[in-house]
Order: sequence, then structure tokens, then C-alpha cells
Amino acid sequence: MRSILIIGLGRFGRHMAMKLIDEGNEVMAVEDNEERADELAPVIRNIQIGDATNEDFLRSLGVRNFDLCVVGIGDSFQTALEITVLLKDLGAQYVVARATRDIYKKLLLRNGADHVVYAEREVAERLAVRYGTSRGVFDYIELTPEYGIYEIALPEGWEGCSILSLQVRTKHHVSILAVKRQGNLFPMPHPDYVFGEAETLMVMGNQRDIRKLAGK
Repeated sequence: MRSILIIGLGRFGRHMAMKLIDEGNEVMAVEDNEERADELAPVIRNIQIGDATNEDFLRSLGVRNFDLCVVGIGDSFQTALEITVLLKDLGAQYVVARATRDIYKKLLLRNGADHVVYAEREVAERLAVRYGTSRGVFDYIELTPEYGIYEIALPEGWEGCSILSLQVRTKHHVSILAVKRQGNLFPMPHPDYVFGEAETLMVMGNQRDIRKLAGK
């Protein structure tokens, strides 16, 4: 269990807080809108109402004691930047901030953020890959601009064959991380594993190689 501070309970902040709570983490949220805080109180029990740009208020939360601090404010870059700087000045261990533009990402990283996420952009890019790249791609996570993890349909001709006999890594230059069947995930399949009907694969590799494989 990790201790996490989330500042801002807009759509991004509230969904992240709720998911983190579901995963068993201890979450404290900060929201300056009392009506919004009251609305979310039944699902996010520890909500502090206050202005996170106020240094005294932020200090009172003991930010250095949290494993992770998330700045989920997306409608005011100036506010997000101020809070990010204050968190680092007050000793926050790791700060994740939300950005809506490339220049905002650069400024946040230069002023204390350890990681910057494009909430809408990343969702849009995943959907674009899922629906625009190939009918055989079901999901994707970008690791770098060149490499990623994809969930793809079992390529044509693979059913009844083993990973070893297909020489997957040698011929296709991808690594099979898991096999998914009827909603169940089977990680790190043995080289002797024989593919069955209606399976999907979680593969990692160069995006070009994976898209070529998924498009077959």
C-alpha cells in the first residue's frame, strides 16, 4: 500500500483517486470546490478542502510523507505550475503533473515535476492505434516512440503451433509477454506453449514489427 496525495478532483483526479483506492492505496485528496468535495466524499473519504497554492495549507498536509503527489489540475496551467513548485520546495518525494500542451510539459519538468502525463492525448493516441492501425490491435501502451506493448489477435496460421516452432522472436522480432483467453491472462508462456482458438497476445517490441505482425 502506498500513500498518495491527489490535488484537484476534476475528471482526471477523481478517476485516478478512485482507481488508486480500489487498488488498496491510502489516498488523500485536495479540492478547493466544496460542492465537488461533498459530492465525492462517499467514495473518496479523505478530502481536504483548501487552496493548494497556499504554502501554509500545503505544508500542513505533510507532503514529504507521501510516496506520490499528483497534480491533477488541467484547466489552469499557472495553478498547476505553482503547486508543482511548492510541492518540491516542501520536500515531495515524487510529483506527477497533468499537462495539455507540449510547452506546459517542458515547463513542469523544468520546475520540479518528475513525470508529466497528457490525459486526453494519451487516451486519444491509444484509441487511434486501436481503431486506426489494424483490426488485429485491441490495446497498446507506448514505452518509447519506437517501442510499445500491444494486445493483438492471434496471427493467422498460429493456432495449433507452439511459440518455439514459430520462432517468434527470431522471425518477428517481438516478445510474447502473455496470452489472454476468455478474459484470463496467462503471463510468460513457455516456449512449448501451443496457441489455441480465440486467444489474443500481449507482445512487446518495435511498433513497426508489431503492426506488421498484427496486420497479417
